[in-house]
Amino acid sequence: MTFDKTQIVKALTKVLDPNTGQDIISMSMVRDLEVEGNNINFTLELPSLNSAYKSELNFACIGAVQAVYPDANVNVHAVARTAQSQQSTSPAPHIQNIIAVASGKGGVGKSTVAVNLALGLKQLGARVGLMDADLYGPSIPTMLGLQGQRPKIREMYGQPKMTPLEAYGMPVISIGFIVEPEQAVVLRGPRLSAIVKQFFHDCIWPPLDYLIVDLPPGTGDIQLSLVQTVPVTGAVMVTTPQEVAVIDAVKAMNMFLLPSVNVPIVGVVENMSWFTPEELPDNKYFIFGEGGGKRLARLAQTVLLGQIPLVQGIREAGDKGSPAVVGKESPTSEAFMEVARNVARQVALRNETLAPTQIVNVQS
Repeated sequence: MTFDKTQIVKALTKVLDPNTGQDIISMSMVRDLEVEGNNINFTLELPSLNSAYKSELNFACIGAVQAVYPDANVNVHAVARTAQSQQSTSPAPHIQNIIAVASGKGGVGKSTVAVNLALGLKQLGARVGLMDADLYGPSIPTMLGLQGQRPKIREMYGQPKMTPLEAYGMPVISIGFIVEPEQAVVLRGPRLSAIVKQFFHDCIWPPLDYLIVDLPPGTGDIQLSLVQTVPVTGAVMVTTPQEVAVIDAVKAMNMFLLPSVNVPIVGVVENMSWFTPEELPDNKYFIFGEGGGKRLARLAQTVLLGQIPLVQGIREAGDKGSPAVVGKESPTSEAFMEVARNVARQVALRNETLAPTQIVNVQS
């Protein structure tokens, strides 16, 4: 009997990588596939030969091939990635772009921007996920109408993995799905770091074009843990026009621009740019001043991605779990869509002109 390589590859697509939940073929873990008589030989590339699931994965490969060709003698040669490739390899290589949404202080609407940016990119046709890394104040479950829901746990090669919840067809994970809404999150740095890593290593994300990460305000353990865990494609800074917001945003921005971190600033979103009453849609009242977003963009040598007005409907939509960008067409939804289009454009430009971001090694 002749063994068809195409059928062997097809069989191996049923074997999942326990780190990402994706099949080992799409994750490029199989190489040097050869057929010699009844022998089927191939190399399986693993993060480490000490992987707890090495044996289970080996038997899964053999079982998948023998389900198609029972008489085959399947030989799997496991190898470890080189030290260099391990250092630069993301725990989620099937996520193309990881975009951090950051601010210098709380209360500037960062989470609102993150949610509407993610859904705006999805409306543009991209595959998008949303991670709520604001571990002290997770508000995304409320904004997406997911309060009280829990992620499902799926066992993979003896290891428990979380499956993100879904809102508007978009995968979402948050510590708000794990703790009770009234529960105070009192955690020190090492535990915060562990949760951020768990959201990547122990969460089964589908292939994504963008993963939007909503960070807590300021600079701290969570921001540091993020850049030490995954290669962050770029950061979107959120500020209001107010001078005190811009001053704090500069500090947060400079953390990403440190030589040891080196995460590009994709652009700036100015939130609450002006107040527009519903009954007077053409009126603009600059309650928090003007020009803060443009000033921050100049300091970062980047662009102003958009200006979001202070409108009652944005707050109401967030409280109801129905973000403004997915509602009926309005100046507000169009403002968020402009931000999404500009982010997509700037990320594409960043990827064309700059080298990929590396996972950084920062000593705390």
